Amino acid sequence: MLDAWKGPYGGVPPFRSVRVDEFSQAFDVAIEQAERDIEKIADNPEPATFENTLLALETAGETLDRLEVLFDVHASNLNLGPIPDLEREITPKLAAHSDAITQNAKLFARIESVHQQVFDQETVELRPDARRLLDETYKAFIRSGAKLSAGDKSKLSQINARLARLFTDFNQNVLEEEKRHVTWIDSREDLAGLSDSTIAAMADAAQEKGGQAAYAVTNTRSSMDPFLTYAENRELREKVWRNYYYRCDHDDQFDNKDIIREILHLRGQRAALLGYPTHAHWRMESTMAAQPEAAMELMMQVWKPAIDRVADEVADMQEIADVEAAAQGTPTIDIEPWDYRFYAEKVRKEKYDLDMAEVRPYLQLDKMREAMMYCAERLFGLHFERVTGLPTFHPDVTVYEVTRDGKHVGLFYLDPFAREGKRSGAWMTDYREQSGTDLAATDENIPVSTSIVSNNSNFISVSGDGPILISWDDATTLFHEFGHALHGLSSEVRYPSQSGTNVARDFVEFPSQILEHWLSTPEVLSQFATHYETGEPMPAELLEKIERSSKFNSGFDTTEYLACAILDMKLHQANAADIDINEFEAEELAAIEMPAELPMRHRLPHFSHLFSSDAYSAGYYSYLWSDALTADAAEMFEQADGEYFDADVASKLREHVLSVGDTIDPAVTYRAFRGRDVDTNALLRKRGFAPANP
Repeated sequence: MLDAWKGPYGGVPPFRSVRVDEFSQAFDVAIEQAERDIEKIADNPEPATFENTLLALETAGETLDRLEVLFDVHASNLNLGPIPDLEREITPKLAAHSDAITQNAKLFARIESVHQQVFDQETVELRPDARRLLDETYKAFIRSGAKLSAGDKSKLSQINARLARLFTDFNQNVLEEEKRHVTWIDSREDLAGLSDSTIAAMADAAQEKGGQAAYAVTNTRSSMDPFLTYAENRELREKVWRNYYYRCDHDDQFDNKDIIREILHLRGQRAALLGYPTHAHWRMESTMAAQPEAAMELMMQVWKPAIDRVADEVADMQEIADVEAAAQGTPTIDIEPWDYRFYAEKVRKEKYDLDMAEVRPYLQLDKMREAMMYCAERLFGLHFERVTGLPTFHPDVTVYEVTRDGKHVGLFYLDPFAREGKRSGAWMTDYREQSGTDLAATDENIPVSTSIVSNNSNFISVSGDGPILISWDDATTLFHEFGHALHGLSSEVRYPSQSGTNVARDFVEFPSQILEHWLSTPEVLSQFATHYETGEPMPAELLEKIERSSKFNSGFDTTEYLACAILDMKLHQANAADIDINEFEAEELAAIEMPAELPMRHRLPHFSHLFSSDAYSAGYYSYLWSDALTADAAEMFEQADGEYFDADVASKLREHVLSVGDTIDPAVTYRAFRGRDVDTNALLRKRGFAPANP
């Protein structure tokens, strides 16, 4: 597991060589090697230069980087057996190693010396990408405590080690809750309203979970969502809803509320130690928004129109529910969160003559995969060809070689299906980051590496050879994550730490969100949305209905997300030492007038974006920030003669966004792409909250 990767394409991850029982020892060896690499740089007797310090850092610890890839795949996709305990053992070691780098006084002195030569004394000139690498590295070290006293560095390390353990405990609890809480259903009559393919998937899930009943709704979004959308049994809808939205909130051994409180307290201590008012200020310093106030301003600009739209949506649903109750002679109901998706579909059918159940038979997973790859080729010249014989970590995984103009670009691994031990949701992972373009020929120590990326989802598979049908939301997710993959595959940079998706948190979602727009284009749907039984393309009238209803339910979609983002920002600016998590959630939602008819997308006790790492903490707003860019960029395509497949606009997107990684400030690179700063009103237009462009 410690060897350099062998095989074709510059080497591939050796998944067949993984021995889980050797991970612990392997990490000890790899961390020791990485520390020697760092000490060699720090102890270099030669004066500090960009080449012997910054460039040397780019290649330090390569063995550890490769090992982390193998372990992270197991922790995310195969979290079974000894993996949870190994994660609890290994993550604090990695946190300590990270601190040992950023707190190495001799190493930081060398970085600071080079920084002074370039920015203060101006005695050394560097290319723009090298200047940015130097400046961002210097700032990152300071944000990580490089200038603290020895005593404060020790305190910081203790905080980071404890946080690493808490993140792991939080994540393991979420995984356990998804395994434990299954809605068992015995009678086929209780499944009225569901499609045959959904029922078949529920039967398969029941067998996989031990067969306690004929059918099972597992505690994942991909299983929950279609049930809440189509199941007529209201009592079961409520049960499924409560199982899903109350994960890790049962006051038992898997409850996460105390863990969250401690995480928040430690984050606050760390921010104060580093000289920041709050954790939010610390996390956001390197983002496009830069300050919590800027993120809150954008969120509140959208919040009021969103909840106003929810009120309209609920009124439409309540009217249908009242009519049904009168016709059936049953008591009237008030729309509850477990009713929202169900009655929204009835409204969609009434207003737009569109039943999304009519759409599902046209959304075959394999065809949607072909569709997204078609878009990648049409837009960016990337060709995907399936390859066999390479090691994978599970039989579900398929691998594709990616080329442009016949030249190898990278590898794409696709892992689409839910299974026990796999974390919920969908995500993209870099197995190897691109670096060392031809432009870097003068830098002999830069490794030339092509991208290896993966997409991971939780679609529900079915037994047999029949096609797997997915929902419209699932198809959107497929395109979204593929956008992240294209970002990594399109990278053309010199230095690995500037590659692909290594950009500001509130910019990284832009390439993924923009790709979602191509799913609904007539050109894509007419070719790839074919009926799973007849093979006939989606009828033109159905395409028109989808287009007309494109902004339908935007109140729900925006509000359930935005409530999470607002609470995230409020939470990470609060004094959280004695906070009651559920009280905070309820009080803050009431303060912003959260509609009672729908929940947050992720309630705090299972909000993995915030509490399984620092990655999206005080950063969940970034989806909205990026979507402001996305909406503005989409209008650029819409206004072009070639519409969504306009070659000139696509070329600009690749040149100024996808290929440049973190070599340029994201605000500058967006301006180069668009020709101006972002028009945030495009975001309101996209969601139907403002008049369309004249």
